[in-house]
Amino acid sequence: MTDFWLAAGLLLLVALSFLLIPVLRGRRAQLEEDRTALNVALYQERVAELTAQHVAGVLDDAQLAKGRDEAARELLSDTENAEPQRLGRLGKPLPLLAAVLVPLMGLGLYLHFGSSAQVELTQQFAKAPQSMEEITARLERAVEMQPDSAEGLYFLGRAYMAQERPADAAKVFKRAANLAGRQPELLGQWAQALYFANGKQWNEQLQSLTDEALKADPNEVTSLGLLGIAAFESEHFQQAIDYWNRLLAQLPEGDASRAALQGGIERAQDKLKAGEGEVAQAAPTTAPAVATTGARLKVRVELAAALKDKVKPDDTVFIFARASSGPPMPLAAKRVTVAQLPIEVELGDSDAMMPSMKLSSFPEVQLVARVSRAGQPTQGEWIGQSSPLASSTTAAQHLTIDSPDQ
Repeated sequence: MTDFWLAAGLLLLVALSFLLIPVLRGRRAQLEEDRTALNVALYQERVAELTAQHVAGVLDDAQLAKGRDEAARELLSDTENAEPQRLGRLGKPLPLLAAVLVPLMGLGLYLHFGSSAQVELTQQFAKAPQSMEEITARLERAVEMQPDSAEGLYFLGRAYMAQERPADAAKVFKRAANLAGRQPELLGQWAQALYFANGKQWNEQLQSLTDEALKADPNEVTSLGLLGIAAFESEHFQQAIDYWNRLLAQLPEGDASRAALQGGIERAQDKLKAGEGEVAQAAPTTAPAVATTGARLKVRVELAAALKDKVKPDDTVFIFARASSGPPMPLAAKRVTVAQLPIEVELGDSDAMMPSMKLSSFPEVQLVARVSRAGQPTQGEWIGQSSPLASSTTAAQHLTIDSPDQ
């Protein structure tokens, strides 16, 4: 701050010099006026002498006229270089008063509206921090001064995560995501912070955030890693392996994270070989095939001919199965577009929206296909629904989108 105030002081001196110029010019003008008055007085005195000599008979009329002319020429010669008299002046008090008040007003306005705090913060960031707490404190102050900076919020969220403060990080990442137009990376970071803040419990909000992130960027690394962790924690080891393999493909050779990620994949593979997780939970061989292989429903979805002129090729189509009696949220879902219809898809336990809610967990389900221009799975313009059917059904189903979505 010392350099800043020195520069400000120099600029203030320059400003004062401009304010004091009228005073200096006023003094010069006064000197010119005083000299002119003296010359006029001398001229009048000379004319009076000449007149007295003429009355006394010393000078005749010609000599008197000649003397007056010489005195007039001398007066004009002395006054011809003088500045013209100014019709208006500021006077001395006003410039002096301005010279005092202007700097004080400028200082007050700068302290109120200026950026001295940002200058100080910039100087602080120029010094190497001594601890993580110091880094966090600086970032908090930066965010306080620039609350609309998504970049500042992002770095603050990462600092909170490094300090194991996921609840605070989730709030910050939420603000950053909303400011930056819900970028996939920020959505992934937000979901990860929420996951750890919730005690590693998966929920619908986390699924929605990771779905949104992967829709915008199928290779968003934080979401892939988080989904792998959640699947592993819920003993869905094959899902964890699939997500982590997708993530592994995004990491460059030599990345320090590759070794840890590969170790996680190997642990999940070992647990699968040991019969843990989904395999260990399988029912006896006398149970229906769904108990050992998981529920798999095949369905063909097409659009009614009467609706083909009422939809656009890029409109989103959600195909999902939900419990006939139970939570209304989808158990398994696929996302396509109108241009892909008709289409045949398969919904299974691997498509579960939440690891704890699979198709095979419910005896009876309903198939639904919905067209949504807004890309919202819960509401749209047109819909097709099946009658309730057993989750163990193996026969291919047929679904036609033909009704307005209520």
